Amino acid sequence: MIAVLLPPPLGRPSRLPALADRLDAHGVSAVRPRIEGDELPPHAARYVARASLEISRLAAPGTPVALVAEGDAGPLVGAVGAAQRAAHRPVLGYVLVDALLPRPGGSTRAEIAASQSAEGAQASPAEPGEPPGYRTEHLPAVADWPDAPCGYLLTDPACAHLARLARMRGWPVRRTRPEEAPEALAGLLRELRGRG
Repeated sequence: MIAVLLPPPLGRPSRLPALADRLDAHGVSAVRPRIEGDELPPHAARYVARASLEISRLAAPGTPVALVAEGDAGPLVGAVGAAQRAAHRPVLGYVLVDALLPRPGGSTRAEIAASQSAEGAQASPAEPGEPPGYRTEHLPAVADWPDAPCGYLLTDPACAHLARLARMRGWPVRRTRPEEAPEALAGLLRELRGRG
């Protein structure tokens, strides 16, 4: 199994940039795809397509993967998983890292953020440099997600309410400091593999 570390969309930096390099010390092979070109609409569809091409480039055909989505990649992880299944690549599990949880149907990022907000459904402001329409575009619908065990890795206390939502879904949740994330993620992936 290879852990595919899906970075935040729009070329935003990872909060855990050394994660891929440090997972190997914990017995997990990891790759971090380079996903570019999603700054133009349709942002979500471009991200899913680029991620799928990168996974095909980085992992041998048929190699099972675990998809680890950080930040705004969280709501797209189901669509990336569906693309892997269509390519006959087994997805053994999903881990969201400080991320919003995917929702079935044609939701937008704004709708997901409002429904999962700790502030009681207040809209989150656009981040600097965010393209127009990014938060209001409809994300790819994946009705049958999750199709594999899921977990949540919390490294940012501001996302604690999202970890609670994941726990309410019955997902294992690990809370850790960013510098201890590789060990926590490796343990979570082993647990999910045991559930599969």
